[in-house]
Amino acid sequence: MKVILKQEVNKLGQAGDVINVTDGYARNFLIPRGMALPATPVNLRLFESLKQEKIKKRDKDRQQAEELAEKLKDVSCTIVVKANEEQLYGAVTNADIAQALEQEGIKVDKKDVLLEEPIKSLGVYQIPVKLHSEIKQQVKVWVVKK
Repeated sequence: MKVILKQEVNKLGQAGDVINVTDGYARNFLIPRGMALPATPVNLRLFESLKQEKIKKRDKDRQQAEELAEKLKDVSCTIVVKANEEQLYGAVTNADIAQALEQEGIKVDKKDVLLEEPIKSLGVYQIPVKLHSEIKQQVKVWVVKK
């Protein structure tokens, strides 16, 4: 039986692949769990239209990420913290950097700030921010004493 995979299935294929599997495997496992559709002409046309919509959405998201990367190229944010000579009393985390960027007018999720470990000393840092699966941009972060 030919089926169209709706999602990635280990050892079978990726989403959108048309594969040939046994009838029982398709009817008892793949189709009831929403992993596949029967490969009828109607389903093939439907899946192609959905695939085109996904491609358009992915391209639009990528273009928005590129525009945001251009904005971030010139942005530097300052985080004011309590500290003694060189050491902070706390630490600057990715949530703090995301909040500082939001104050600059750029909305970024804290999970997208790729900080390897919290910042624990004063200085200037180049922090990568993930904007898209393929696009990352460096942001200059100043950590200064209050």
